[in-house]
Amino acid sequence: MEWRVKFVDYPRAFADMETEIMDTVRGVLAAGDLMMRQQLKDFEVHLAAFVGTSHAIGVSNCTDGLRLTLEALSVGPGDEVVTVAHTFLATLAAIHHVGATPVLVDVGDDYNLDPDLLDRAITPRTRAILPVHLNGRVCQMDRVMEVAKAHDLIVLEDSAQALGASFAGRRGGTWGAAGAFSFYPAKLLGGYGDGGAVVTNDRDLAERLLALRDHGRVSKSGVNGWGWNCRLDNLQAALLDLKLQRLPDWIGRRRQLASMYDEALEGLDQVKRPPAPSDSGLYFDVFQNYVIEVDCRDELAAHLADQGIETMTAWPVPVHHQPIGLPDFSLPRTEALALHALSLPLTVELEEDQVITVTNAIRSFFN
Repeated sequence: MEWRVKFVDYPRAFADMETEIMDTVRGVLAAGDLMMRQQLKDFEVHLAAFVGTSHAIGVSNCTDGLRLTLEALSVGPGDEVVTVAHTFLATLAAIHHVGATPVLVDVGDDYNLDPDLLDRAITPRTRAILPVHLNGRVCQMDRVMEVAKAHDLIVLEDSAQALGASFAGRRGGTWGAAGAFSFYPAKLLGGYGDGGAVVTNDRDLAERLLALRDHGRVSKSGVNGWGWNCRLDNLQAALLDLKLQRLPDWIGRRRQLASMYDEALEGLDQVKRPPAPSDSGLYFDVFQNYVIEVDCRDELAAHLADQGIETMTAWPVPVHHQPIGLPDFSLPRTEALALHALSLPLTVELEEDQVITVTNAIRSFFN
């Protein structure tokens, strides 16, 4: 189908940076810098500086970043990790694949973990809390850290959708023991394939992760134990390092477009909008997604598709209802979002008149 407004316009994004991208690719390939070379080290240094941590470790994807970090922190069989169901399956998969058990709590009105529900989810087996910073908004991390400290728990942040976002002046990924980011192509900082990174201020943890991602190697010929092959590809690192330079401007553009959506949908009572961008409050949101809630979500999505507007539904079947062997948790807010949440197009390539096209189509549906 030929969309008037694409959810993500990959060809346009490439065209906007084609010369720089191809120059970077040519430089890496001409030098033969294919695996674990200087471009990866440079990106890791620059990413750590951007986020505000001492270390960044490039890995194959965010899922592996979460899994390797849990393993490095000795979370495993017999342990419980508290997280949310309103997330992609990968968050829970990382817990499962180290042998631990996910324990799910509901989310609040901002789609993030509700810290008021943490205490009742903690048992003697709880080892960690894994908050998910969804849609470009950081969780209420001061409350999460209070609970973690009171119960002597590890905090690992799933920051896949929140690179550059902050709460109370601290960026996502810097609150707990570590944070994991995704560089999937549709993310704020997207590569041309899978990619991820873990950030931390813990030197020992960083060294364990560097070994775990590379077969346990601590030197060219020496290992300190079993590891995995979870390295960030060197070519991807070079391209991500190029794009990282533009990220602050891209975040500003996303916030500008989110403001346009917010203003254009104001007064439409049938549509619940996300919190508007603010520079003065506790939250600095980067709007990985612009998500609305409507009672007739599927009908609205079909209407927009008829108008040539591509949207996304995440996630129509919550993970605790998937056939993966989880208990039947009571998560009413999560289940309501599965029926009512709809992501509208929002990328830096989106034009102002396309925002008006989308919002006019939404208004025409309800009118």
